[in-house]
Amino acid sequence: MALTGAMSAAITGLKAHMDALNVVGNNVANVNTYGYKAGRVTFRESIYSTQSAGAAGTQATGGTNPRQIGYGTSVGTIDLDMATSSLESTGYNLDVAIQGDGFFLVGPKNLDINSMEAVKSLSFSKVGDFRFDADGYLVDGAGNVVYGFMASNGTPDPNNPNLVPGGADEPGVSTDLVPIRLPMKSTDPNTLNDAIYVGVDADGRNIYPDDAGAATVDTVDGCVTLENISIDENGCITGTNKDTGDPVVVGYLALGTVANPNGLLHTDGPYYTAAEAAGDARVFAPNSSVTGNLMNGQIEDPNGGGGGGANVDPNSALAANSEVGLMPGFLEASGTDLATEFSNMIIYQRGYQANTRIITVTDSMLEELVNIKR
Repeated sequence: MALTGAMSAAITGLKAHMDALNVVGNNVANVNTYGYKAGRVTFRESIYSTQSAGAAGTQATGGTNPRQIGYGTSVGTIDLDMATSSLESTGYNLDVAIQGDGFFLVGPKNLDINSMEAVKSLSFSKVGDFRFDADGYLVDGAGNVVYGFMASNGTPDPNNPNLVPGGADEPGVSTDLVPIRLPMKSTDPNTLNDAIYVGVDADGRNIYPDDAGAATVDTVDGCVTLENISIDENGCITGTNKDTGDPVVVGYLALGTVANPNGLLHTDGPYYTAAEAAGDARVFAPNSSVTGNLMNGQIEDPNGGGGGGANVDPNSALAANSEVGLMPGFLEASGTDLATEFSNMIIYQRGYQANTRIITVTDSMLEELVNIKR
């Protein structure tokens, strides 16, 4: 029966408006969720039945237009608004919010970042609720290890760091992207309780002092105990050695971004993964506080060849002109706008209600059609 086309179209309208209302419900439910990015629904027309394709005019007659009947609607896209939301003060020294486009990089502690694809295997997050765990790792509220750049080979100067690790006593910050961890505590009588920083191997890669093969593995014992730990607007993590009273620079937070932030795949809680739609990933430090080649130029270009610098991935360079900074003591608030959501709720409710009326009217017309025989 021709009338069932109207009912089918109305049913698609009911489904689409219910999906839209589900998005609104999720947005409202997360109105106080830090770092939440609100979803937005767009509708698109469904398929069409072409009764006449139309024709051009002739010398005797005019042209005719196509005649098509649509079969309803569907949800076209569910987009996330990745713009930076307002920031809320928390008062915690290790809470930080990103002022601009970028994400914190978190993941398991045993992940070897040796390619840009490995960078994309990390989780991207907007929520900077950080703390140090019992093993000295910087973790977020869910226990995921935070990645960044470690202080290397001595006590670095956070205002003028030597960003390329050099000799054994040369201060600096490594450009290896690694889990952030507290320095180890020296047991050498000459440097008792001093912070022993991460070193580098022959390839320029980080070696934590308690790793196999590290020269200082026999002269360290556990992590230093820090007091007054804080993170500044450049992502520099500092504190005071409780045993010696010396200032300690742990390292710098790393931020990541992708070519298409809206293409990130929302997984669980505040975490996103860089799926294919997200495009290439880039890594940088807040306010370009750390510059150079990511992983000290060890990331190879999969399309390159030869030796030397010819095979270095050009995308592995840390962004040198980033103006994205951090706001210490703040977290990013939810992106839900209640006024917008309540307005959308009314619109979707009325749309749903109108589609139910199409069904009831179509049912009445079908009933009249069946009753013709009586």
